Amino acid sequence: MFARLSSLFAPRPDPRVAMLPLYDAIVTAARAPHWYRAGGVPDTIDGRFEMVAALLSLTIERLDSFPERKSEMALLTETFVEDMDGQLRQSGIGDVVVGKHIGRMMGALGGRFSAYRAAFDADGDLGATMIRNLYRGEAPNPDALAHSSAALTAFRDMLAQRDADALLAGDIEGPEAA
Repeated sequence: MFARLSSLFAPRPDPRVAMLPLYDAIVTAARAPHWYRAGGVPDTIDGRFEMVAALLSLTIERLDSFPERKSEMALLTETFVEDMDGQLRQSGIGDVVVGKHIGRMMGALGGRFSAYRAAFDADGDLGATMIRNLYRGEAPNPDALAHSSAALTAFRDMLAQRDADALLAGDIEGPEAA
């Protein structure tokens, strides 16, 4: 009897733990210096958020192509939210406003997902999407934009070569710079 009762109150494993290899690989890829040096992405909190959001959006798009992996897609998004919550709290933002910030970040991620998906359509404009998001409306020099465009395209192409198991294992390494 006691064993059954204790199992009712035992903590359950967090299913988001399985997403950490992939999420950590995305964050590592977003922190690669080439984005900020050759690509001209602002090396600021906003710039780094935008890089994570861009790469996460492309990864979610790839996971979306595996219908049996919808739950993992949701867990990956939850992992992002948990990370952003922790980052906000660590930066000193209090409990009262963390929820509002998280809501805005989730809205931003949803917007980036839609924007990057459309940017890679046949009639999409990746450069304009990147200027609006990665560069916050201020076009970088043409070489920087070309670098980031090629690197983002290479990242997306690399994702297209990975199956769901490889993605979830965090196997998203590719060339550091396009």
